[in-house]
Amino acid sequence: MRLLLLTLVFSACSSQAQEFKKLDWLIGQWERQNVRPGRTALEAWERDVQKGLVGIGVTLQGADTVFVEKLSIIEKDGELFYVANVSSNASPTFFKFTSMDENAFVSENPEHDFPKKIAYKLEGDILTATISGDGKEIPFLFKKVD
Repeated sequence: MRLLLLTLVFSACSSQAQEFKKLDWLIGQWERQNVRPGRTALEAWERDVQKGLVGIGVTLQGADTVFVEKLSIIEKDGELFYVANVSSNASPTFFKFTSMDENAFVSENPEHDFPKKIAYKLEGDILTATISGDGKEIPFLFKKVD
């Protein structure tokens, strides 16, 4: 019985690790290409052994930080979630993964005001993160920083 339990736990962990491995294309530092003049925006992702992937999004106006977003991709109750934590929200917002392939994923939370959907897609050397909902869509274009 103990061996069966260990086998099931190892199998679940191994499967989980494989799911996060599919997101390795996201790891690194990305510089936003479509920002307003005078601003700089970066998003950076790294692997976290306990959480899955963790990231941060930062927007600067000159030397001043005007926006910070703590990000993560975690497993919860057997499902993957994109988690956004911004100071304007009382608590982090969870977006459940609804699709994923080798260079893209979509996560959704239909109960959230905006966005309701977050999609990431890597095409060549351009990463597009698109937030959308209620007929509105905003793309963020990033290029990997060497």
